[in-house]
Amino acid sequence: MTLRQTAWIDGGEAAAAHIATADTLRLAELLARAPQWQAAHELAGRLQRNRAADVDEAARALEAYGAIARDLALARQLAPASRARDFLEDTYARLHAEIHRPAVRPLDALRRLLRDELPDTVRWLRPYIAWVTLLFIASVLAGAWLVHTYPQLVPLFASAEMIATVERGELWTDSLLNVMPSSVLAVQILSNNVIVSLFAWVLGFLFGLGTLYIIGLNGLMLGGMFAFTALHGLDGRLFEFIVAHGVVELSCICLSGAAGAAVGDAIARPTLDSRAASFAAAARRSGRLLVAITLLLIGCGLIEGYVSPNPQMPLLTRLVVGFGYFALMIALLRGWLFGASRHRSTR
Repeated sequence: MTLRQTAWIDGGEAAAAHIATADTLRLAELLARAPQWQAAHELAGRLQRNRAADVDEAARALEAYGAIARDLALARQLAPASRARDFLEDTYARLHAEIHRPAVRPLDALRRLLRDELPDTVRWLRPYIAWVTLLFIASVLAGAWLVHTYPQLVPLFASAEMIATVERGELWTDSLLNVMPSSVLAVQILSNNVIVSLFAWVLGFLFGLGTLYIIGLNGLMLGGMFAFTALHGLDGRLFEFIVAHGVVELSCICLSGAAGAAVGDAIARPTLDSRAASFAAAARRSGRLLVAITLLLIGCGLIEGYVSPNPQMPLLTRLVVGFGYFALMIALLRGWLFGASRHRSTR
């Protein structure tokens, strides 16, 4: 037995005892296959980082898996406390994990998420959604009362340019299509909406205090702007602009805040073995909702870019678009669009 082979069985007295037996020759033959083990180990590492390059590489992985399994059985018998056995154990585990890894089908995974996992997440979040919605409504009413009672507070909610535009009898939204085309406007709005929703989710991690801030701020601003435009007889026009996209857009912000608040609650009141485990589980579960929110906000961006600023669009059409899209959002969140039964989604 060579010095290099002996290094593979440097496992102390137990390994030395095995070398002294009649199985020394079998052990030497086993250790002679060490270069194949190293090649199989490197192959397993490549498969963990990337998929198999071709059929031949996949076939080599299967062949190496069988050979490593046989050599591991021998190593457990001949040198149970050796480096060789440890190395074979690790290589076998890696190859086993890669070979038996289920096939990735992104479309099936997305459908399963939207049909089964998303409705389950929404049911879990119901109490948080209810509280966040009440907070938003209260904030809107508070903002409207503040500006209606103290009009001088409107600079808290609007820029000087917006205030000057409203005081001239115009809305700041009237010239949106003159500034940029609908396609660019839709992309800009979509990006902003997604960022705000992610911000609302992440801020909720601060024991729910971030949700209080982001939802309260958006509610105060919305109520304040409606009260300010009402003072100049423009609240109806503001409603016409908002209704097509705003029903779902504001709902998405509330949903993001509720998801973040659920994570914050899991941190404050952990239900698993540790606070970190509760945080990870809640973040992973609530994060599913962000997929649906992103999809919904894509639609909101398109509506806000093409429908909302169009002066030729009648109010009835805007109402149909806004509340029709809201009904579509409900169907998506309950999984009905992807085959979930109504009975199952209401349990």
